[in-house]
Amino acid sequence: MVAMLEVKGLQKTYYKGRLNRTPSFQLSADFTIEKPSIVGMMGPNGSGKTTLFELVTGSNAPTSGHVNVHGKNIHQIRADERDRLAIHYHQSYQVRSFRSLKPNALMKRAESDYPMVHLFDEPQFNTQDGYIGFMLDFFRKLRSEGRLVLLCVHPNERFHLEILQEICEEFIFVQKGVVTQHSSYEEVLKYEPARAYLGQLLNERAA
Repeated sequence: MVAMLEVKGLQKTYYKGRLNRTPSFQLSADFTIEKPSIVGMMGPNGSGKTTLFELVTGSNAPTSGHVNVHGKNIHQIRADERDRLAIHYHQSYQVRSFRSLKPNALMKRAESDYPMVHLFDEPQFNTQDGYIGFMLDFFRKLRSEGRLVLLCVHPNERFHLEILQEICEEFIFVQKGVVTQHSSYEEVLKYEPARAYLGQLLNERAA
């Protein structure tokens, strides 16, 4: 069985300048998601969540390591076909686009007509517009069709946590460039950095 998403030895390092090679930020990730599912992602602002999404979709080149989307190295796929494997929706559901410096003619075909991995980057959940149920049904529909959904949420209200608990089967937590994988909502809450990040929201939920 081919894994939906395989992130192996992935690193992205940013430096202070072209001549100053002192690292200013580094993201490290190593995890595998075997089957279609809905995976929640959390972490503080600036921790590397969007960078990870960009690496998974091939819009950002890794310093080392690789990303396989349904068995294909995303960074070896034609730039104009990468969104047929993994697609990145940013906030108000607009699709993030990108360019590649390597000519498409020298790269491999996606051999897919519809994205296998859908990455939602801080979608706007508003309790006033009746949109939440529609989006949750959409996420479930993608999963039922054999797709992987990654849902990145920066919880600032209690209902955000309730959404994640209701719909997500496993979790990824990102902090200071360190990526950890957790098998359930209960497991991610046992991880001290996640508990510290969520802080008062957990107290509100328990109240």
